[in-house]
Amino acid sequence: MPADPEWTWRYEGYDPPQERLREALCTLGNGRFATRGAAPEAAAGAAHYPGTYAAGCYNRLTSHVAGRDVDNEDMVNLPNWLPLRFRAAGGEWFSPDTCGVAGYEQHLDLRRGVLVRRMRLRDAAGREVESEETRLVHMGDPHLAGQRVRITAAGWSGELEIEAGLDGDVRNSGVQRYRDLAGRHLTDVRAGAGDADTMRLSCRTSSSGIRIALAARTRLCGAEGMTSVVEPGDAAVRHRLTTAVADGRPVVVEKTVALLTSRDPAISDPEDAAAERVAGAPEFAVLLDKHAGAWAQLWQRAELDVPGEAGRVLRLHLFHVLQTLSPHTADLDAGVPARGLHGEAYRGHVFWDELFVLPFLNLHLPEVSRGLLAYRHRRLDAACRSAAAIGRPGAMYPWQSGSDGREETQRLHLNPRSGRWLPDHSHLQHHVGSAVAYNIWQYCLASGDIAFLHGEGAEMLLQIARFWAHTAVWDPGSERYRIRGVVGPDEYHDAYPGAAEPGLDDNTYTNVTAAWVLSRALELVAALPAPRRDELFERFGCGQEETELWEEVSRRLRVPFHSGVISQFEGYGGLAELDWVAYRRRYGDIRRLDRILEAEGDSVNRYQASKQADVLMLGYLFPPAELAGMFRRLGHHVDDATWEATVDHYLARTSHGSTLSGLVHGWVLARSRRADAWMYVREALLGDVADVQGGTTAEGIHLGAMGGTLDLVQRGLTGLVAGADGLRLDPVPLPELSSFHVAVRYGEHWGIGLTLRSGRLHVAVPDSGQGPLRIALGDRALAVAPGSRIALDLR
Repeated sequence: MPADPEWTWRYEGYDPPQERLREALCTLGNGRFATRGAAPEAAAGAAHYPGTYAAGCYNRLTSHVAGRDVDNEDMVNLPNWLPLRFRAAGGEWFSPDTCGVAGYEQHLDLRRGVLVRRMRLRDAAGREVESEETRLVHMGDPHLAGQRVRITAAGWSGELEIEAGLDGDVRNSGVQRYRDLAGRHLTDVRAGAGDADTMRLSCRTSSSGIRIALAARTRLCGAEGMTSVVEPGDAAVRHRLTTAVADGRPVVVEKTVALLTSRDPAISDPEDAAAERVAGAPEFAVLLDKHAGAWAQLWQRAELDVPGEAGRVLRLHLFHVLQTLSPHTADLDAGVPARGLHGEAYRGHVFWDELFVLPFLNLHLPEVSRGLLAYRHRRLDAACRSAAAIGRPGAMYPWQSGSDGREETQRLHLNPRSGRWLPDHSHLQHHVGSAVAYNIWQYCLASGDIAFLHGEGAEMLLQIARFWAHTAVWDPGSERYRIRGVVGPDEYHDAYPGAAEPGLDDNTYTNVTAAWVLSRALELVAALPAPRRDELFERFGCGQEETELWEEVSRRLRVPFHSGVISQFEGYGGLAELDWVAYRRRYGDIRRLDRILEAEGDSVNRYQASKQADVLMLGYLFPPAELAGMFRRLGHHVDDATWEATVDHYLARTSHGSTLSGLVHGWVLARSRRADAWMYVREALLGDVADVQGGTTAEGIHLGAMGGTLDLVQRGLTGLVAGADGLRLDPVPLPELSSFHVAVRYGEHWGIGLTLRSGRLHVAVPDSGQGPLRIALGDRALAVAPGSRIALDLR
C-alpha cells in the first residue's frame, strides 16, 4: 500500500551531513523506549549516531572539567539493537558510506509508526543490490521492536553473508559540547546465545544499578542453503548467516528484539523476561499489523486535522509527542524529557517543558498527564528538602530534574564559540515550581479529577505556595513583598552588571505566577474537606496564620514598570540598549547572543536583550481577562494599551534563542495583533524540521515546542478554556490557519469535535450516558446533548 503523502515524512538521496538530523526526526518510540533513525549498518561516528533511550533510565558519572570534579546525571544510551548488514561473500559490506549509491530514500510513515529505507548500492566489484528496511518500535507491546530487510541481487548470483548484532560497547557521545564529560554508563556487559536463532545481551548502569537486557531473534525467509551461527564477544554478540542469492529473487531477513530493564513493572528478571518475550513474538507481518492497529487507536484519541503543509508538520510534531509520552508512559516513574527520547542534549533532563506539553495531553490522554504529575509528586520530599536547605518551608522544585529530584542543573557550561567553561546559574529558575502548580490545576480542570486535586495535587500545590510565601520578603520602602535572587525564563540575564552574586530581583514572570499559585492555594484550601485540610496543615506544621500570609503576599508582590511598560525585572529599564542592526550585520544569526557577547569579552547582562519570551509568557499561560484580573489583584491596571506597548518593547529586544520563543510570541500576537502572528507561528512549526537553531535538533527534538504548536491550534486559536462548569471558547483563527478540526476529551465526554471552517465553529458531542456539555462562546451559553452537534457563527 503506497504511503499517504499527508502522513509521510520523506527524504530523497543520501546526505551524510544531514544524517544526524534525519536520525532525530525519524526516531521511533512507544513511550517506554525510543531508537534514533540511524542506519543499521552504521557505527557511531561523524555522520551517524545510533541511540536508544528508555524513559527515566539515568546514571551519574563524575568528570574532571576546568580544574574541578563535576557530577552529571544523564539519560543513558542503551545497547544498540539495530546492527544488521550484508555483503556478497568475501566482499565489502554494503553501505552508502563505502559503496556507489544508485538510489536512496527513506520515509517515515506517521500513520503506522514505521520507518522505511530503500537503497540501491554497488560494491567495488560492481555487484548491485536493492534493499528495503522496514523498522518499528512496537506501540502495542512496549518491550518489542523489529526490522525486516528485503535484499535483492541485481544482475548477479552467488552467496550472501548477513550479520545481525546487539552491541553493548556504547557510550553517551552524541553532543559535541559534552565530549569532555565522562560518557561510559554501562558496565558488566555480557553477551551470549539463546536458541539457535537468538542472541542475548545484558548489562547494568554503573552507579544507578539499572539492569538492562536485550534478546534478538533473526530469521531468513525464502532462503536456500542457509548456514547460521551466533558468535558472542566481550561486549557484543553477532549472528552470522549465509545463503544463496539469485538475480532478482529477494531474500528477507526478520529481526525481532525485546528490551527490558529492572525498572519495568511486573517482571522478575529482565534477562529471562527479554528471552521469553522474543521467543513468543510472532512473525514480522503480524507484529506490524498489531503495531499499526495500536497506532490507529492512538491517532483516534489525539485527533488533530489541519490542512496543508502546516498540518503535515503538526502531524509530525504530534507523532513525536505521542511516541515520547504514550499510554505506556502513564505507569512509569518518568517525567517530560525536554529533548524527547531522541538524543542526549540537556542530558535527558526534565525542565519546565511539561508546561507546554501537558495542556495538550490533558484533553486527549489525561491518564498520561496524571502519570507525569505523579513523577513530580514522588519527588515532593526532595523538593521540600531543597527548600529546607536554604532555610525555607515548602517545596522548591529543581530547574533540571532526573532520577531522584535533586537539582541536576550543571554548575558549568561550555560556550562553544569561545571555548570557555562558564558558571551556570540557571538553577535559580525557581519559577519551575509555579509551572508544576499550573499543570496540576489545568489537569484537574480538564479531567475533573477531584481525587487527585485533593490528594497528591493538594500536597504539591500547597507546598509550592508555602515556598513562595516564605521566599517573598517585605520591603518597607516600596510597601511590597519582593522575591530576590532569581532567574526568569529569559535565561540570558542571570545577574546585575558587575554584581558579585548571581540572581535578579522581582522578575515579573516569577512574581506574577507566584501570586497566581498563592491565589489557587487559597481557593483549594477553601474547597478541601475539613478533615483533609486539617490533616495537611497538621503535617505541614502551619495554621491560619499561613493562609493569612498567602492572602497578603498574593496581593502585594512587587511588579516593576519602566517607560510605560512592564519591566522584565527590577532595573531592566536601566540597562544599555544593544545595537541590534550592527550585530545582525556582523554575525547574521544572533539567536545565541549570549555566546557572541561572551566571546567578545562582554556580557548580555548589560543589555536590554532577551533570549526568549519572559514577561510575555504571562500572555501565553493566561487568557487576557484572567491576566488583567491577576494584575488588578496585585494593584495594577494593565489595560490593552499597556499590554500592547509591553509586547512591542520585548519583540524589538528578543533574539529568539529558544525554539519556545516563536511559539509564545505567535500565541500572544494571535490575540493582540493577528496579522503579525504567522511569522512567529511559522518559525515554531519549522523549529525542528528546518533545524532553525543551527544543528541542535540532531541532538534531540524540542518536545516543548512541538507540544506547544499542537496546543496553539487546540487552545490558542480556539480560545478553549476548560473550567469546572464546561468549555469556554473564543476563536481567533489566523488567515494561514483558518480551518482545522480537533477532537478533545473533557471530563467523561470523549471525542468532542471542534471544527473551525468558513467563519463558523462546529461542535459535535459523541453519544454517551453523560449529561449535556455546557459550551460558552462570548455571551452565548449552550448545553449540547450527547449525540448532537451545533454550529455557531463567529462574530
